[in-house]
Amino acid sequence: MFKKNTKHLQTDMFGLQNTMPESLMKHAVKYAEHYFYYIIFCNIKEEIFSILYSDKKSRPNAPINAMVAALLLQNRHRWTYEEVFKNMRFNLLIRMALGLDDLETMPFCPATLFNFQNRLNDHFIRTGENLLETVFDNLTEKQLKELNIKTDIQRTDSTFAASNIRNFSRLQLLVELLIRIYRILSEEDKSLVRERFESYVKKTSGQYIYKLEVSDIPHELEKIAELYLWINQNIRPAYSQISLFKTFERVFTEHFTVLEETVQVKSKDELHSGCIQSPDDLDATYRDKNGKKSKGQVINIVETANPDNPINLITDIVVAPNNKDDSKILNERIDHIKEKTPDLNELHMDGGYGSSENDRKFKEHEIVPVQSDMRGKKPTVPIEIEQTKEDEFIVSCPYQKVKSQKCKKRFKAEFDLLICNKCDNRAECSSNQRAKCRTYYFTLEDHLRKRRLKYRASIPADRLKLRNNVEATVNEFVCRMPKGKLKVRGAFKTEVFAFAVAISSNFGRIYRYITNDIELGISSFGTFFDYFKEQIRFFVFTKIFNFKLCHELAFGDVSFASF
Repeated sequence: MFKKNTKHLQTDMFGLQNTMPESLMKHAVKYAEHYFYYIIFCNIKEEIFSILYSDKKSRPNAPINAMVAALLLQNRHRWTYEEVFKNMRFNLLIRMALGLDDLETMPFCPATLFNFQNRLNDHFIRTGENLLETVFDNLTEKQLKELNIKTDIQRTDSTFAASNIRNFSRLQLLVELLIRIYRILSEEDKSLVRERFESYVKKTSGQYIYKLEVSDIPHELEKIAELYLWINQNIRPAYSQISLFKTFERVFTEHFTVLEETVQVKSKDELHSGCIQSPDDLDATYRDKNGKKSKGQVINIVETANPDNPINLITDIVVAPNNKDDSKILNERIDHIKEKTPDLNELHMDGGYGSSENDRKFKEHEIVPVQSDMRGKKPTVPIEIEQTKEDEFIVSCPYQKVKSQKCKKRFKAEFDLLICNKCDNRAECSSNQRAKCRTYYFTLEDHLRKRRLKYRASIPADRLKLRNNVEATVNEFVCRMPKGKLKVRGAFKTEVFAFAVAISSNFGRIYRYITNDIELGISSFGTFFDYFKEQIRFFVFTKIFNFKLCHELAFGDVSFASF
């Protein structure tokens, strides 16, 4: 049964906050954990997670805001689960961040936290919705509004998030799966198939392939192909409900072809980057980008970039297979980004995000795309295309300007041949020589691409550098991945990591902004700062009031005159 956690809103007269020495409290309220409580913990909408629990009257859930906050702190500090609970139990600042007002209460145990993540994962598998994304969106929306952050200019970039898996070769992957299948068989079945598996299960998959010559690999693949076919026909039907055999089915179809009861090994060219890279992470894909190889996911980040903003915040996070092109990832997110930040009208990105599909989206949402670089070869003779009506364009080169004509599938512009013959660059021109004119054919996509080029040329030089700072944001994710690898596996856990780091990153920027302003002695910075300042004032007043009241009650002299 779902129940909100409101216990933290009422402090105990004899609790930690009211009995902590005043000198210690003055230092405690300066640290990030105290701000984390007000900025993050108190703004986590627990009702988002009610869908995970039964509507019937039953045992209530553990505090959801405490569990979500613990996951955020874990990724912020790069803790293990053991370190999470160690700090929850013994670190006063962490207890303050989680709204705990004593030294005894533990809001949840490790099993409860793991079960909560399993519920999130099951919901993700069932619906495709990660509830932590909703938490991120809600927090960001509130922060953008109360800090008056302008969202009209934003920037985007992506980074690899390699899965925490072993790098298997093709043969090693096939052998590793055989070893794991043999382990889960019943003792009776093991005795029946021992001869077939014996040569593979005596050693690890790495030890098996270690002494093989390169010339032996094709023969070994053929032997394994025959064994896989036999397993598929004789063992899989009895174990089909076990998840490992679902992995087996996928590997079998990816690496082998069955023709009339005969199995054949697929060539390397027939394998694709979406094939299983490891039995430990079925979501991981392979990509080689500019010589950098990665097996896992990719995290795409969008953040505000208006130069007038005192700070910039991350507005959108998405995790996708790393073999998906950046332009496709962005294309699937543009509608969602525009919905969250309706005033977005300028998006800065690198050359990898450009595509005709994105150009149409940008035009639909009236967003100016600004690329740091463009894909493809730049033409020697610049030809511009300006749309005047739905199917009418003005096409111009450095020497002339003409109206377009509509063809069946595209448009054409006919340039005066006499003028073209005087051009020194006519040999490199993309128009085609005809008897009476030079003809230039183009599509709507060509027009949109040239429109994107024109936007870049029209942007002031200082604004062209706005994209660069997104690299620092990307580094906030990369620095939490030792050697470029996550500590987790799978798309869902990668999403948990990505949203936790995004929330933590935004909080860190707000915390530094607020504390820097306090140190400078500035009295007010808008609604958010005024609200937060009032929370600090109320917190300190309540602490002092309760402390004095307890003192006077103890000595039998109750007086409110001093207040």
